[in-house]
Amino acid sequence: MDLKIQNGHIAEIGSQLAADGQESLDATNCYVVPGLVDIHIHGAVGADFSDGEGASIQTMARFLLSQGVTSFLGTSMALPGERLSQIYRTARPFVGQAVPGMATLRGVNMEGPFFNVEKRGAQNPDFIIPPNLDLFLRLQEDSGGAIRTVAVAPETEGGLEFVEKASRMCSVSLAHSCADYETSRQAFARGANHVTHVFNGMPAFHHRVPGIVGAAVGTDAYVELICDGVHVHPAVVQSVFRLFGEDRVCLISDAMRACGMPDGEYDLGGQAVTVANGCATIATGSLAGSITVLTDCLRRAVGFGIPLEAALKAATINPARSVGLDREIGSLACGKQADILVLDRALSLRNIVLNGELQAVSGFS
Repeated sequence: MDLKIQNGHIAEIGSQLAADGQESLDATNCYVVPGLVDIHIHGAVGADFSDGEGASIQTMARFLLSQGVTSFLGTSMALPGERLSQIYRTARPFVGQAVPGMATLRGVNMEGPFFNVEKRGAQNPDFIIPPNLDLFLRLQEDSGGAIRTVAVAPETEGGLEFVEKASRMCSVSLAHSCADYETSRQAFARGANHVTHVFNGMPAFHHRVPGIVGAAVGTDAYVELICDGVHVHPAVVQSVFRLFGEDRVCLISDAMRACGMPDGEYDLGGQAVTVANGCATIATGSLAGSITVLTDCLRRAVGFGIPLEAALKAATINPARSVGLDREIGSLACGKQADILVLDRALSLRNIVLNGELQAVSGFS
């Protein structure tokens, strides 16, 4: 495959295109794929989106690009409204800015605080509240309209009404919820189109009580899947792709600030987190996100038996499409931003192209 790049976008796709003075990359015996898109990530290498600091966003962005993740949504937590306002105002000037050496922050994943406290996981129960449209609208304004998806437990007071109204402005995801099958069906019928980290933070998929998972199967909704080998068993990873098909699964990292860091003590959403033996947990024993970058989730999915093409879709075009970014990123197509990876046959990074510019592949520093 030959790609011609102009002004940071893919201008032509063909064979033996003239380079017009552009630098050429030898991708012999390699895979040429879109940059990865992580729509659910809290933090990495000691930084967290919810720090509410520009330096933290930049630290995350540098690390993610070094790993082949070229676009991401900064993901918040259940926190007080005033704190979320400050976080989103801080993020606003970074959204959509293509900066050399950094993955592009494409918007916000508002994970919380509109949850059911019984399925809080590592979300701080002190800050969980019923869905509040006024708060959501204020935060959407603070972010400059950058909230791409908002999570909600639809069975909570006002939940279904919130789903209907918020879905006119962004993707709505069912999350941290005790919703039964019928309530979940109503939520999807009223505009929800997404499930946050499927199987985690929701009732089990039972043969007589199918819940959120069972309701999602019969819809067009996308499902997020944390493929770190901890949150979901490899056999269930295979089952998710079979249940939902390769066009509806979105691989996510759900990584927190310990991603890329050694074992030790960290925090997430104001709660202490212990990282040891590949797991991040709070004092109750609940998993506190992952410590695995999306690129490794992709590799693990393939290692679990998912065909490479399906796994790549789940880490690129599916998440981009699920939050309305597929016109810009997620696939190698004319007119899209030239965010491109060259992977060897072991899926190790050979080259990274961001916005049409070759980036150094020298690890994170």
